[in-house]
Amino acid sequence: MPDKSLGQHWLHDRLVLEHIADCADITPADTVLEIGPGLGTLTSELLRRADNVVAVEFDPNLAKKLPGQFPGKNLTVKNDDILQFDLTTLPQAYKVVANVPYYITSKIVQKLMTAENKPSIAVLLVQKEVAERIAASPGDMSILAISAQVYAEASLGDVVPAEFFTPPPKVDSQVVILKTRQAPLVAPGEEKAFFRIVKAGFSAKRKKLRSSLSGGLGISKTDVEILLEKSGISPDSRAEDLSIADWQRLLAANLLQ
Repeated sequence: MPDKSLGQHWLHDRLVLEHIADCADITPADTVLEIGPGLGTLTSELLRRADNVVAVEFDPNLAKKLPGQFPGKNLTVKNDDILQFDLTTLPQAYKVVANVPYYITSKIVQKLMTAENKPSIAVLLVQKEVAERIAASPGDMSILAISAQVYAEASLGDVVPAEFFTPPPKVDSQVVILKTRQAPLVAPGEEKAFFRIVKAGFSAKRKKLRSSLSGGLGISKTDVEILLEKSGISPDSRAEDLSIADWQRLLAANLLQ
């Protein structure tokens, strides 16, 4: 039986499983990291395409049973918490494919995108609303979208209705595809300062930037207006309206003060 406390919902539909694997563009030469393989339905699809699959499963009972389902296949099962798993043990340009528990989606995205050894691509089946947030455009941006898109190009795959799962979750799911950029949009030495400004902007999401940045950065509204003017951004904008390039200009204007 699926363990609800671990966010386990089993997916059996062969066409959906094929679509998820298709989105990762897997070749025999690839090493694929699967997060939360569960009963191994997606694992089976991955092993048909890749010569090497590493599956990280938190549930010890499932981790113990999984290898026996695929005799003779190059499957390594690790009974571990993905948030503690050492990604440097994987070869460079590995690929991630996973049906991700909803409650740790953001933490998994953050871990993969900020890792020293990043995947070349991550294809994640997540809650539909979260997939849309990750792949959002200016007007609907969030800290999650910015955190993902600084490191990867985000796009959406198919929607997977709740009834395709056992037990059905309360909401539909969707595939989100993160193709890691060759170089992040923010230089490593500027990440801390960049995300400090972003978090300040989103600290009072309903407020206009002149107020949220003033409160979040602890500077006067007049100083914020000067920063925004230098950056070519309207003080009446809200954080969700800004592109990553807008935030970069804000950071540059702040550093030049």
